[in-house]
Amino acid sequence: MDVAEDNVLKLIYPDGLSDHKRNNPEFIAYLSKLGSMGVDNLAKEPDKLSEEKAAVLEQTQELAFTNYKTFIQTAECSRDIFQKFSKTENHLESLLQKLPEFSKKCQEFSKKSADISAHRHLNSITLNRNTQLLEILELPQLMNTCIQNGNYEEALELASYVRRLEKKHQDIPIIMSIVKDVQLAWQTMLQQLLAQLRTDLQLPQCLQVVSYLYRMDVFTEAELRLKFLQARDTWLQGLLKSIRKEPANQHLTKTIELTRIHLFSIVTQYKAIFSDEEPVVTSTKNSNINESAIFYSWITEKICQFLKTLEEDLSKGVGNSLDSIIGQCMYFGLSFSRIGADFRSLMAPIFIKVISKNFENAVKKCTKTFESDIDKFSFVKLQSKMYAGAVANQPSKQEQPVHSLLEFYPLAEYCNGVLTAFNELRVCAPLAVSQNITNNMQESLMTVSKVILTVYRRKQQAFSEAERERFVKMCSCYADDLIPHLQHCLHVLFPPASIALNLGIPVQQVHKEVFHYFQIYFHDLEFLLDQGWC
Repeated sequence: MDVAEDNVLKLIYPDGLSDHKRNNPEFIAYLSKLGSMGVDNLAKEPDKLSEEKAAVLEQTQELAFTNYKTFIQTAECSRDIFQKFSKTENHLESLLQKLPEFSKKCQEFSKKSADISAHRHLNSITLNRNTQLLEILELPQLMNTCIQNGNYEEALELASYVRRLEKKHQDIPIIMSIVKDVQLAWQTMLQQLLAQLRTDLQLPQCLQVVSYLYRMDVFTEAELRLKFLQARDTWLQGLLKSIRKEPANQHLTKTIELTRIHLFSIVTQYKAIFSDEEPVVTSTKNSNINESAIFYSWITEKICQFLKTLEEDLSKGVGNSLDSIIGQCMYFGLSFSRIGADFRSLMAPIFIKVISKNFENAVKKCTKTFESDIDKFSFVKLQSKMYAGAVANQPSKQEQPVHSLLEFYPLAEYCNGVLTAFNELRVCAPLAVSQNITNNMQESLMTVSKVILTVYRRKQQAFSEAERERFVKMCSCYADDLIPHLQHCLHVLFPPASIALNLGIPVQQVHKEVFHYFQIYFHDLEFLLDQGWC
């Protein structure tokens, strides 16, 4: 609008014109039309407008009367539309309130859908690789089956494969569960292999079992040697414990046989499996282990164990089989010289002790018998020709006792007992026991001499002349016949030449040093003889 139009509007609307009318194009066009009219037309314009208003009102009324139904329907429709718009507005407000929660639910659904999709994808992959997965899941069962059937080669390969799986997939729980189950089976396999070493195995089987233990890499070199020796020793001890304890000679013979055969077999197996050509020292945090010394410590223990059994059984008494046992033991010790474990020198003191002890017991028994017999012996001279005939028919062999002893049965019985002990000793008479035998005989003869003197002192007052002569004759027989004969028998058992040869000294020195010679001093008996009792 221009300034003129504004002035006209102020004149027409002194209170001002609303913005609605000001912006209405029809109002602007009508205002322009008024501005172009003349005064006459302007004067007529109000009447014209009134007529038009009346005509419009009349038309409106006529339209209302004619189309009142339409207006009513329109009003009802408007009302319904208003109500529905109100409901729609309420629903929209409710929708706006629930939209955030709905959006959250949609996000959760989207996430779950993605997870389901991922799981479906994994399930599809799992289904496609079902065979490979079953092979992995069945590894523990397959491992146990291999171990139960003795297929240790396949079991080692499976264990190696499982270790590789563990390195690659440590974060997968099912893989770690499989590894745990396989480790349990691994321990079972280890126990089975060690149990096999406790049975009767030949060298090829031992080599195979130890090779499996090597490949399992469970023990160090020193530990494996110890385990091998412990397992084989358990088997050997089981065999030895199964031997009957009685009688002692059979138990000892069987022990020697089993120990010699099986111990040598174990040593052969050990030497074939483990090399001890050069001392191998394994360093640990705390000490150094000489692996070659493990075997020699073990074999020393086994030898000491055998020597203990030998000593225990010999102490129980083995009868007349002592020489056979000594031969077996010496062969046993000699056979072990091939492995540097000749222990014959350790057995010698045991046999010397047993032989000496047996002879000592036999001589003590003879001595006690003489003590009891001499008290019962009567010195009254018997009128019999048996002694004269016996003396006349006496053989010339010096090994036979003089028949004059038959006149004095305590001396004869004592001589028979000693000769019996000598005969038992003759079967196995090592030179090392000669001095012990000599000392035992000397003690026994000294005891016999003291017993004779005690009898003299106790009965001399009651002796008749004949009884005194008979007593002196018995003393002469004892000193001149019995003792030289026993000395001769001792020299037959232990020839001085043999002793000199073993000692590396001349025979004259043996006589000079009085080795295995009786040194008995009968001062009282000699006094009696010198006084003319004989």
